Amino acid sequence: MIAEHFGPTLQGEGPSIGQPALFIRLSRCNLSCTWCDTPYTWDTARFDLRQQSERVLVTNLVSWALDHPVTLIVVTGGEPLLQQRHLAALAEPLLQAGRRMEIETNGTVAPDPALLMDGLRFNVSPKLANSGLPANLRIKAAVLETLSAAGQAVFKFVARDMADLDEIAELAERFAMKQVWVMPEGVTTERVLGHAQLLAEAVISRGWSLSLRLHVLLWGDERGR
Repeated sequence: MIAEHFGPTLQGEGPSIGQPALFIRLSRCNLSCTWCDTPYTWDTARFDLRQQSERVLVTNLVSWALDHPVTLIVVTGGEPLLQQRHLAALAEPLLQAGRRMEIETNGTVAPDPALLMDGLRFNVSPKLANSGLPANLRIKAAVLETLSAAGQAVFKFVARDMADLDEIAELAERFAMKQVWVMPEGVTTERVLGHAQLLAEAVISRGWSLSLRLHVLLWGDERGR
């Protein structure tokens, strides 16, 4: 089930920020973060998910992606690994055609070994206490250990303040996270930049990377961008 697919646009977050990309957004999520900017993928209290999603054949998504010259395909959600039995079939023909794929995941669902293929990267975004969720729901040690050890993951965290950075540091050390990106929370330019300015010097001092939310700065909270 997908919520939408769109592009070409720009990857707005993480190591590929600013690069042309196609997006495939899968429906459903196993978490419910208070600041989530895609509640239409999971929040049944506010949305009719039957109207917000549709079944699309994997072969149709492959054809759609290959019709564009864009080489980066981002699979996001929701939580994509809830539907991972379909992702290998999506990834294989795209990677064979010279495309790259990034899967955005919250780090609570272990990837199938079949997904650990060359050319595919996991952008893992473990949720902090600022998500409003208890630690036992948002931090799954075995999953984070697997993703960290696989060598195909970068870790990006939504942060608001210095306490969030301390929490990130504990997780980075505990799970041997080699690539850490901090992303300021917000769905408006003012909020994103405000948090970024607050956190930037501390992020630099810790040796991490800072990722703005480029799509928010360019298009606000507009869906499909």
